[in-house]
Amino acid sequence: MGLSGSRPITEQPSRYDSLERMSVGELLRCISAEDALVAEAVAKALPQVEALVEAIEPRLKRGGRLFYVGAGTSGRLGVLDASELPPTFGVPADMVIGVIAGGDTALRSAVEKAEDFEEKGWQDLLTLGPTRDDTVLGISASGTTPYVLGAVRQARQQGLLTGCITSNPDTPLAAACDFPIETIVGPEFVTGSSRMKSGTAQKMVLNMISTSLMIRLGRVEGNRMVKMQLTNAKLVDRGIRMIQDSLGLSYDEAQKRLLEAGSVDKAIERLRKQKK
Repeated sequence: MGLSGSRPITEQPSRYDSLERMSVGELLRCISAEDALVAEAVAKALPQVEALVEAIEPRLKRGGRLFYVGAGTSGRLGVLDASELPPTFGVPADMVIGVIAGGDTALRSAVEKAEDFEEKGWQDLLTLGPTRDDTVLGISASGTTPYVLGAVRQARQQGLLTGCITSNPDTPLAAACDFPIETIVGPEFVTGSSRMKSGTAQKMVLNMISTSLMIRLGRVEGNRMVKMQLTNAKLVDRGIRMIQDSLGLSYDEAQKRLLEAGSVDKAIERLRKQKK
C-alpha cells in the first residue's frame, strides 16, 4: 500500500524538522517549496483523470449524477466543488452532490468517529436514490478511510461507475474502484497533515474533473460561463461584459438585453437571431 516500513506515504515524517524554531519567512518558503511538488504529482496523474472524465461524461448526458464521497478535509473539498457548479454553470443542484461523513455538521466541525464505519457511506448514498447511471468518486488521502471505502465498494457492486482520488499508491480504495486517481505528493510539511499537499492535489483534480465535464456538457461557450446564474451584482456585471465582447454592444444596451433574457446565452441567442 505504498508503505515505507509499515507507514503510508501520507503518514511518513516531514522532510523538515524543528518547525517551531523556524522564522515566519523560513516556514513560508519551506511550505511553498513543498506546494510546488503538487502540480507535478497531479500532472503525472492526468491520464487517470482523463479516463475517469471520459467515463463519466456519457452518464451525465443520460441524466446520471456524480457523487463525491469523503470525510474531513476530503469531504469538505467535495462539497465545495459540488456547491460551486450550479451558480457557475447553471446546472441543477443535484447533478453533482457532495457527501461528507457526519453530514452538514462536519462542514464546520469535526464529527467524532464519523469516518470509521464502512457501512455508513453507502447508507448515506442510499438516501439519495443512486442508479446505475450515477458515478461515485471517493476522496481519501490515505486511501483507507472506511466511510469512503464502503461507499465505493457497495456502489461498484451495485453497478455504478466508481473512481477515487488518493495520495498513496496501491491502496484498498484504488483497488475497490474502476478508475483510481493517485496523486503522490509525498510526505506533508507537518507530518500527517493531509489538509496541506494532499488537499491541494484533491482540489486541483476536482477542478479538472468538474470543469472538463461542464465544458463537455455545453455549459461554456468559447471560454465564457454563458449559463452562470445571475445571483449578485458582480455576476450581472460579468454577464453584461460577456454580451458586450460577443456582440459589440454598449454597456447599457448589453445590460438591457441581459435583464430581458435572464441569462447570457439566451441574450446572445436572441440578438443573433434578430440580426439574421
